[in-house]
Amino acid sequence: MSIRRTITLVGAALALLFGTAVPATAAYGSSSEPPPPTPRIIGGTTVTDAPWAASIYRNGSFTCSGSIIAPTWVLTARHCVGSGLTVRVGSVYRSRATSVGVSSYQVSSPGDLALVRLSSAYTTTYAQLADSNPPVGSTNQICGWGRTSYNGSVSDQLKCADVRVTSTTCRDYYSGQAICSTRITGNAWKGDSGGPQRYNGQQVGVASTADGQSTQQYGSVPAHRNWIRSTAGV
Repeated sequence: MSIRRTITLVGAALALLFGTAVPATAAYGSSSEPPPPTPRIIGGTTVTDAPWAASIYRNGSFTCSGSIIAPTWVLTARHCVGSGLTVRVGSVYRSRATSVGVSSYQVSSPGDLALVRLSSAYTTTYAQLADSNPPVGSTNQICGWGRTSYNGSVSDQLKCADVRVTSTTCRDYYSGQAICSTRITGNAWKGDSGGPQRYNGQQVGVASTADGQSTQQYGSVPAHRNWIRSTAGV
């Protein structure tokens, strides 16, 4: 079993949320459904300004990271969504953020991306989405509220770290086109699932899987731009 799959400690979708190369989530509430994978930022630094940042909750428990891309739309990972969703926005501290209800969600196919529709509009500075993948070898930034150490707890304050892109032709948890990277100042882990990868101020990826030590795979935003535009209008 590969390290990337091992992150599925509680099920295929648990990768980035709990610390193996699987999607990033932090908690799961339904005993009848497998928990989603979740990665989180180990290393890096805490940030004080990220108006586009969003956190995903299921049945009241923190599950994943995400980004708000339009007044009523949040972008996160496919393995993060399900019943009992709420979203928190408006603060880099999850505990201080505003909770907003969710009216529906849609998932990409293939690929580990999802669009969550908020039940009421939220005004902020939204994440800008890229139309092309970052160059191989470029330095990108990843952000999330995941675990701050391999077996540690998730963070209340948003963290970001620099990574180096190694490929833009690898695959995410659901076989969609992905951006692979290795650690520079930090790496993704459980709870970081759904969080953004950014290059030149634009979001290029959505956290899908990771090994908790150095490497991570983020679903490519540019590869899904037509689906995002047709669904969310941005």
